[in-house]
Amino acid sequence: MKKCCIFVFGLFFICLNSAQAEQVGSVDTVFKFLGPDHKIVVEAFDDPDIKNVTCYISRAKTGGIKGGLGLAEDTSDAAISCQQVGPIELSDKIKQGKDKGTVVFQKRTSLVFKKLQVVRFYDATRNALIYLSYSDKVVDGSPKNALSAVPIIPWGAR
Repeated sequence: MKKCCIFVFGLFFICLNSAQAEQVGSVDTVFKFLGPDHKIVVEAFDDPDIKNVTCYISRAKTGGIKGGLGLAEDTSDAAISCQQVGPIELSDKIKQGKDKGTVVFQKRTSLVFKKLQVVRFYDATRNALIYLSYSDKVVDGSPKNALSAVPIIPWGAR
């Protein structure tokens, strides 16, 4: 029982620490007579730990009756693009290389077991932030992934 509580608390903490996305737009891909259409959704989120980095994710969203009720499983197809939108200041934890991959975004893509995640890495050699998006599932994840890199350039030197 104690392990279960720790696990639930850990999941709750991860969800609080990851960014929330706002929908920028969407396009329909397949007409569904009953329920919403299948679509591609574009969402934006700001890195919760690094000020002035914004990422945009496009992902498939399943429609139909199951999709409308939140019971459908979305495909693992997604793309990501991240940009510097102002001066970036890295925390000491990141500068010292102690950040070996931090989940900065999660989105549930099925009722229970599947989610889209974005993990941030810091490449000190090239002074860049790398954002990896992928979909995982409790039993069988997907190798489909997308990558975006943000070079850390002094703001105004562009």
